[in-house]
Formats: sequence, structure tokens, C-alpha cells
Amino acid sequence: MTRCRAALLALLTMVALSPATAAHAAADEGPEQIVNGTFDTGTAPWWGTGNVTLAVDDGRLCADIPGGTANPWDVIIGQNDIPLVEGETYAYRFFAAATPAKVGRALIQLPVDPWTQYLSAAPEMSVSGNSYSYTFTAPASLPNAQVVFQLGGSVEPWRFCMDDVSLKGGAEPEVYEPDTGPRVRVNMVGYLPAGPKKATVVTAATEALDWELRNAEKETVASGRTTPRGVDASSGQNVHTLDFGAYRKPGEGYTLTADGETSRPFDIRADIYDRLPSDALKFYYTQRSGIEILDSLRPGYGRPAGHVNAAPNQGDVDVPCQPGVCDYTLDVKGGWYDAGDHGKYVVNGGISVHQLMAAYERDRAAFTDGQLNIPESGNGRPDILDEARWEQEFLLSMQVPDGKPYAGMAHHKIHDQNWTGLPLLPHLDPQLRELHPPSTAATLNLAATAAQAARLYAPYDAEFAARNLKAARKAWAAARANPEKYADPNDGTGGGAYSDGDVSDEFYWAAAELYITTGEKEFRDFVLASPHHTGDVWRERGFDWGNTAQLGRLELATVPNALPDRARVRQSVVEGAEKYLAIQKEHPYGLPYNPPDFDWGSNNLVLNNLVVVATAYDLTGQEKYRAAVREGMDYILGRNALNQSYVTGYGEVASKNQHSRWYARQLDPELPNPPIGTLAGGPNSSIQDPLAQRLLQGCKPQFCYIDHIESWATNELTINWNSPLAWVSAFLADKSERSDCRVGYSAHGSWPGGFTAQVVIENTGKQAVEGWSLRWSFLSGQRAGHAWGATLAQSGSVVTAKALGWNGKIKPGQKVTFGFNGTNAAGPNPAPEVFHLNGARCK
Repeated sequence: MTRCRAALLALLTMVALSPATAAHAAADEGPEQIVNGTFDTGTAPWWGTGNVTLAVDDGRLCADIPGGTANPWDVIIGQNDIPLVEGETYAYRFFAAATPAKVGRALIQLPVDPWTQYLSAAPEMSVSGNSYSYTFTAPASLPNAQVVFQLGGSVEPWRFCMDDVSLKGGAEPEVYEPDTGPRVRVNMVGYLPAGPKKATVVTAATEALDWELRNAEKETVASGRTTPRGVDASSGQNVHTLDFGAYRKPGEGYTLTADGETSRPFDIRADIYDRLPSDALKFYYTQRSGIEILDSLRPGYGRPAGHVNAAPNQGDVDVPCQPGVCDYTLDVKGGWYDAGDHGKYVVNGGISVHQLMAAYERDRAAFTDGQLNIPESGNGRPDILDEARWEQEFLLSMQVPDGKPYAGMAHHKIHDQNWTGLPLLPHLDPQLRELHPPSTAATLNLAATAAQAARLYAPYDAEFAARNLKAARKAWAAARANPEKYADPNDGTGGGAYSDGDVSDEFYWAAAELYITTGEKEFRDFVLASPHHTGDVWRERGFDWGNTAQLGRLELATVPNALPDRARVRQSVVEGAEKYLAIQKEHPYGLPYNPPDFDWGSNNLVLNNLVVVATAYDLTGQEKYRAAVREGMDYILGRNALNQSYVTGYGEVASKNQHSRWYARQLDPELPNPPIGTLAGGPNSSIQDPLAQRLLQGCKPQFCYIDHIESWATNELTINWNSPLAWVSAFLADKSERSDCRVGYSAHGSWPGGFTAQVVIENTGKQAVEGWSLRWSFLSGQRAGHAWGATLAQSGSVVTAKALGWNGKIKPGQKVTFGFNGTNAAGPNPAPEVFHLNGARCK
């Protein structure tokens, strides 16, 4: 994540003014700061980099901009020695044209390293030309600021012209007012027919208001009264809650009206979440490093392979360490780019790949081969495992080789030596790539994900599974030998630092995964002795890459294992869910997250809290938990103070300008916006980036967001923000209800390499089961063989047993029994715990 660029971009400000605002700003102007801004006396004192020649053409300064440059600053036209006064607000204006049309960068900045930018704008220049107006307030006095136009980064050559450049003080500071649309806030994608249906009304009224639900034909189909909620601290708004959950008729184009306002349209449908899990997962293919992204698979997103040592890349095939860190190079090509930059980080990759594998492990039958339309589709493995493997292979490659200092540990990260600008496609990145020192946190992330991968890939690729388990054991031993090797919090040039001074939670998570996969006493004892095993790990702020004990707790609760206090572990997840339900109940926007200040990536923290609540539903079957997940998702998709969806392509008004170097349409019309299904980071009270600092000062938590590519603190995309989106949306898309059945599974004998199992299905309902099909999954690479009383089929670890002609009917209160011989996998052979009878999950 691009978190540490304050030195490069601090105090950036960019707001284009409307004509009325510009006129107001000009009403009290100071003296002109620009010399020869009309070019009446030639080009001096304007200057250009050595690859351009400045000339006056028809009264304008023009230059032919060369093609084939990588960065915006590879071609510059500027003027030096511009005085700025601290606290003064300036109006900056110019005319510019481009042939063909281009997006440039207009900056007012410090003239030396770190090139601090006091204003940064990205004018979209046309062939006929346009006039542009911006304001900014100088944070410091400076006698020699620099006005520059950065014009590089284009493949083909083009022509730039400008005129009437002006910079004057005395302007009025503009006030940023987000367009929040109608005051009735809804999930703009829609609501499930049988799920909760709530909206939030922003109003000055303190008494209940009438509301109406109207269908696409504008007919009123339901009505009621709102519930006043007072002033919401997270938004500063006086709000009411509107509950129309009693209405269940499917349809499209519904609207809600209250207090004279009509909401944006939404649907009521059973399939509203069917597409989102795949879209959230398809995001990862276009984040891949080291492989060509095929336009045939992602129209509009095709690009050459990035960082494969093809010029101008210096590449990831033989990456050296930072000076003094190591004496070897590693081939670390592949993996996912972490966020909107070109960095790859083990600790962020760890939680991301884990959550994809955890989504698969929750319900393996929900993910299929061909689902994601990726190069590996059709190979007989579920696409989600193929996509996760692309990252897991990278994590394995970051392990320190045998015979080297810290052998078995994992390098913390690999990224560019220096920050690059926007936009910059991966294959055009010319920077030197460097491995950063190993860290205990990265090593434990590798141990955890490799142990998890060892059991999940065993049915498909035994060699890859064994390779992961070997790497996990080696990483665990290396972490135990080096328990306090922390990443440097100041190592933030060219990439995020991702420092973490407490790795006891990573130790717990890694031990949990290793115990589940191996069943070995060493890991069981470590889990039981960890303070995280019995402590309250359910932070109100949610879990993330730096707080991973929750991952271990969730895995131990849901994946079959023989932990002696497992019942308590499962109950603790329910207790965590109750905490988030209480928060959600009190929040007028239905948020299960409500700290006094919102964190970086708050949307992913909201979703991670929903993962806990969803897991409680899986463990208990209590509808209140599933309903809470559905309501929590409403916030992400539009029921929020800004009245916008944070998922690209979902909802009438949705984020589309997330911070990225290659999904950068806002800066270059030839590039795409982020793909559909991309989650924006969301409100962040710390507003670390200069654009947010300029526009959002004093913002209430929910308003600390702007959908702009330069707002990397509020609007970045990352692999670990889409991973909980994929997990939660897969849960929401799961239509299976609880069935009136009970299943008993027991081993009736075992021998080296094999076992005999008996399965008993009991009909606990009031209706007979007419024909049955029972589905379950094994932990790892177990195989079901010869069966009696049923026919068996197995795909990967998923087994489906079907009735024979004579035992297909199960009357209420009756049972049917069948059995089979099976083949063991390496490691434990626990009894499956989740069974689906005719597609519905048994209680």
C-alpha cells in the first residue's frame, strides 16, 4: 500500500473551480507571480527538459512532446523562483491544448528533493484547448517555488501548447461539498426478498416521518413510519431508520420516499449477490505480476507482463537485496501487485491468499473450474485455488535459501527502489527492484498460508502440497529461532513499510494452521499456551494484516480438528459476533464498526467484522447472524453518509477512481477504471494524503473519503480489501437454508493408509425426504472408495453420496445408514462436520 509518500506528495491540493467560484476567487487578487505568462516576449524565463524545444506559435508556448517515456516527470516545462507566502490562498489559471488529447500534470512545488507539491492538478487537455482554474493555500513561505507542467509518460509523441498562465494571491479558499444525492440512503444494488431491508433518512425532523415504497411503475406498495435515531456521531447527521423488511415481493426499480426525498433505485431479488463473488475474485487476475494480462479474458484490461526483466523493467527474475541485507538474488516474479503501486508484500499477501483459501474451505462446492475465466480455467481445479496459487507461489519464492543467514525466514517485501508516478503500467516501470530484510511477521505469514495450502491442494497436486508443508515447517522453525526480527517502520521509500512490533498473533495463527494440517503435539501445545487462545481477540476495529490472531481463532472454530477445548473456541466466535451485533444495532447506518475515528481501509474492517458474524451463523444456524451480515453489506453498497457504493460497478453511484497506476482513466483516457468488483478503501479519519488533507479537514468519519485517484489514503484498492469482499459476498450468495436433518459420521475401523466410515442421516423434520443426495468435504487428500448403501462420487475433496433405489425415502424421525472404505491422506483424518442434504445444510 502506498502509505509513506508524504515526503514526495505532502500538501498536494487540487480543486477545479466552477466559473462562479473562479470569478469569486478573482475578486480580491494580489499581484501576478508568473513572469511572461502570455508569452508576448518569447519563451524566457520558461524552461524545458533537454528532450523538448520551446517555441512561441500563434502567441502560445508550444512544444513537441516525445513518445516512449515512462514517467510524467520525464518531460517538464516550468518556471522557477515563484514566491509563496504561508497561509495565502492563490488562484492558478492557464490555457492548455494537446494534439491528440492528453492528460497532463500541473504542479506548484518545491524546486528540490523531496519536490513537495503545494498544488497538483491533472487537466484533461483537448485539441481545441481549455482554460483551467485551481486554488490552493500555501502551507509555508517559499521564495523560490516552481511552476511545472509534467508531460511525460506517453507511448506516442504529441504536441502541447499553453497560454495565459497566471498565479495570484488573495483568492477565496473553496469549500469542498460532496454530492450526496437524495437524503434517503439505501443499498443501491438491492435487498434479498427474505432478508432485512433498512434505509437511513437524513433529516432535520425529530419526530417520526411517513415513508412509502414505490415500484418501478411509481405505485405505492408499502408504507410506514420512520424511527428517529438522533445525531449519528460517525456522520454528524440527524437521521431516522426506515424499515421495510415486511415487504418481500421481488422486482426491479424500487424507490423509497420520505421527508420529500426519493432514494436512488434498487432491486429486491434473490440473486442480487450471485455475480459479486466472481467479480471480487476476478480482480486478482488483473493484479497479477509476471504474466501477460490477456485482453481476450479481460477486455479493456490487457497489458504486457510486468517485471519480467524485459526493458525498461529491471524485473523480478533476479532481484537483489537492499545494500547490506544479503549477498544473493531471488527469482520472485509472479504474485499479485499489492495495491495501486508495483510493490509485493508478504504480510499483505498472506492475509489475502488466506481469505481466498478460507472462502473455498468454507464451501468447496461453491467454487468451480471455469468460474473466473483465467488462463488456468479448464485444468480440473477450482479457479479460486488457481488464483490463490499464483500468490502462494510468490510467497514461497520469498523464503531465504538454505545456507544463508536467516535461512527459512521470508523477506518482508519486494518493490521499487523509489516511488514511481501515476500513471505507470507495470511493464513500463524502469526502477530497480529490491528485496527488503526478512521479518518474523512475514515468515509466520508464510508458515500459516503454506500450512493451509498443504491441505487444500493435496487432492489436486500432491507435490505442490508437500512443497508447501515443507516450507511451512521450515518457516515455523526459523520464526521460533528469530522471534523478534521486526520490519523497519521507517522503510517506506518506494513502498509501504508494513511494520508490526507484536507478532504473537502471527505465531498463534501459524501454529493453528500447522496444527489443523498436521495434528502434531508441538503446534497443539503452542496454540493452547498462547494468550490469544483464550483472550478477547475481537477488536471493535476489526482484524487486518497486522492483527491476525482472529484468523487462527476462526480456523480452529470452523475447520475440523481435535483441539481439546474446541467447543469453547467455537463459542468465543459467537461471543465476538454478539459484540458486533450490539454495535450494529446501535448504529443508525447499520454498521458493525463504529470507532470514534475510522481507520485506513475502514471498508475492509467492516467486512472482516462481518466475516466473524457470518461464521457465527455457520456455527449456530441462528438467523440473526445472517441477517446482520446482509444489513452490514448495505453500508458498503450505498446505505452510508455519502450515499455511494464503494464497489466499482455496483450501484448507480459507485467508486471508480481508486488509486492505481494502471487503472488510471482519470489521468489517462486510454487507460481503464478499476475492474467491476473492486473495493475502495473507504473513509479514513487520518486523511494522510495531501488531496484529502486539503479537501477533508475536520471531516466526520464517514465523510473522510473522496473518489479521486490521488487520494491514496481514502481511495486505494488492495488485495487484502477485496479478499473479505470475496468471502462475505460468497456467504451472501449462498442460498442454502438449514435442513431438518442430522448426520452422524464415524470411523468404524482404520489401518495404515485407510479407514472405514459409517454415515447416518436422520430426518428431524415433519416431511418425508423423497430421494436424497448428501455432500461433505474431507480435510485434505482423503479419498472415498468402495461404498455400500449409497453411490459415491468425489471431486477434489468434495464427496457426494446418493441414495439407492431402495433407501431413497426417509420418513420423519427415521434414519438411513451407508458406509464406505476410504484412503487416508498425510496428517490427521478428522470427521467432516458440515453436511448438505439435497443442497441444504443439515442443522
